[in-house]
Amino acid sequence: MSSTVYKRILLKLSGEVLAGDAGYGIDGSMLEYLAKEVQGVVELGVQVAIVIGGGNIFRGIQGESRGIPRATGDYIGMLATVMNSLALRETLESLGVPARVQTAIEMRQIAEPFILKKTLDHLEGNKVVIFAAGTGHPFFTTDTAASLRAVEIGAEVILKATKVDGVYSADPVLDPTATRFEQITYLEVLQQQLKVMDLTAISLCMDHNMPIIVFNLRKQGNVKRIVLGESIGTLVRNKDKG
Repeated sequence: MSSTVYKRILLKLSGEVLAGDAGYGIDGSMLEYLAKEVQGVVELGVQVAIVIGGGNIFRGIQGESRGIPRATGDYIGMLATVMNSLALRETLESLGVPARVQTAIEMRQIAEPFILKKTLDHLEGNKVVIFAAGTGHPFFTTDTAASLRAVEIGAEVILKATKVDGVYSADPVLDPTATRFEQITYLEVLQQQLKVMDLTAISLCMDHNMPIIVFNLRKQGNVKRIVLGESIGTLVRNKDKG
């Protein structure tokens, strides 16, 4: 078995990635692609936790323009993350990868409630744990949920999956002169207002020295390359001492 640089990771996925080219809903081919990316890492003996968004179905902030109060919209978005999580779990298990969904809002008929001790037991038993329903509270994003859960479970890194190959000085789609950072500090992300994760998530990672690797999920095998130690994407962390 190849040697890995991480034993336990948290993979942060956007809901939009599940929509594929359709832009809405859940695309079966993307589910299978994601599940195989995770499978490749699990087979290396790495413990994997996942937080997935719900933007392919509903975003809380979008509901405000339709007269839906933000808090209610956020709860609808949390339910969307549960749907995505259940779909990913079933796809993982169809590949022979044991997986469990844990929710921040109790719905015991379809998923376990989040209980840290149980989460750790699952991870140590080589089961993928998918955290659904964000933090369970409105006004907090799934980025914040990912940071919170990563700290709670003692993950060694957050892998933030995107459609670009790292953090840029500006949007590379809009600005062809934008440059990519190989490494950047949390403070620089905050000062430059770079769109890595929301400010609460970045601050939480900074306070707990939780490194973030921002990478292109659409390049097959990138998750596996990262856990094997390749320099992929952009590393966000505190400035080296000395």
